[in-house]
Amino acid sequence: MSWVYLIIAGLFEIGWPVGLKLAQQGETRVLGVVLAVLFIGASGLFLWLAQREIPIGTSYAVWTGIGAAGTFLVGVLFYGDPATLGRLLGLALIVAGVATLRLAH
Repeated sequence: MSWVYLIIAGLFEIGWPVGLKLAQQGETRVLGVVLAVLFIGASGLFLWLAQREIPIGTSYAVWTGIGAAGTFLVGVLFYGDPATLGRLLGLALIVAGVATLRLAH
């Protein structure tokens, strides 16, 4: 169950940068800040639950990897961030690193 908690934590980790992005626009400023705080709290809670059985280094790396890769994809799909070959290679390296940590556990 700890790996499920860790995946949920990583998915919530994607939400707070999106909330901060929303907070940059005047009409969604308050909503964005509220969403960011809620997602940070939920992400931390599920990371805490996951770390009861998963080593801290592994859980932190997987958590940030899911957050980084997911936020990258949100940026490309919804905010017009560039999807250059170099950035996609970086994403692939993050995913490969997370997969390796999971398989090595």
